[in-house]
Amino acid sequence: MKTPRPLPEELQDRPFTVVEAARAGVSHKRLRHRTLHRLGKGIRSESPTAELPLADRVRPFIEVNERCAASHLTAAEMLLLPRRQQKGTPEMFHVIRPEGSAHLNRPHVIVHRMKLYSDEVTTVDGIPVTTPERTWLDMAEMLTVDELVAMGDSCVRMPRASFEDRDMPLCSLADLQRMIDRHKGKRGLRRAKEAIKLIRVGSDSPQETLLKLAVVRAGLPEPELNVPIIGDDGLRHHEPDLSYRKYRIGIEYEGEQHGEDGQIVRDITRSEKYHTLGWTEVRISKRHMLNDAKPAVAKVRSALVQEGWRPRP
Repeated sequence: MKTPRPLPEELQDRPFTVVEAARAGVSHKRLRHRTLHRLGKGIRSESPTAELPLADRVRPFIEVNERCAASHLTAAEMLLLPRRQQKGTPEMFHVIRPEGSAHLNRPHVIVHRMKLYSDEVTTVDGIPVTTPERTWLDMAEMLTVDELVAMGDSCVRMPRASFEDRDMPLCSLADLQRMIDRHKGKRGLRRAKEAIKLIRVGSDSPQETLLKLAVVRAGLPEPELNVPIIGDDGLRHHEPDLSYRKYRIGIEYEGEQHGEDGQIVRDITRSEKYHTLGWTEVRISKRHMLNDAKPAVAKVRSALVQEGWRPRP
């Protein structure tokens, strides 16, 4: 078989729709060549797509279907929200179509037909995606309450301007509540109503959220999240992940990056600062979160009791 003519540069190394290929001047004969992979009706690719960014992989599946947007797990990944990973199954893209739209049956696509308002769709890299607040509500169908709280905390947190390219939360607590109020009878609504009571502004990671939830459920006081320590001299110091100002206790969750040389130095400096300020530092790692975080709760409870806290009768 003759070597096929090269595809236009803009179609190489990514999946594309037959429609955009035709616009680029690709012939029907070339689109039928066996060197092209068929990813579904109207979608082709010259090379494997598994290593491509999600936006490149999902784009043709959105473009080939009218009135669609990425939703659920796919939207959560595109919005960089914490989510449960899919394991052991071929890659499937979640898309949403407005209620009453024609049914779609395509490979690689899970189609959700449900009520969808125009203000519940935004764009990421030019691709229609459900908004953070709508994605959060849709994920109530799939996540546990704790996972949903972690996603909600991520939606409403204030970003760190020095580390991120935005300075506003993805949405507000009121936006999440608006989704609940708007979509009465939706699957997962009861779970969403339970989760929204536990969402707080201030958590910087899912681990911090899960630690906060474990501490409160164990009957300990609810800690503040990433609130700066104000010294006796009135100066503003660092922000513990969780803290009790009344008892001068700071709780730090240390992820895997805390094993790096530079971070170790910073952690030692932080511990010295705690001592200088007269605060108690409680350091929590992944191993303390095992067994429903009972080891972490025990460390926090011990520090609280040492500083004068007593449980209510």
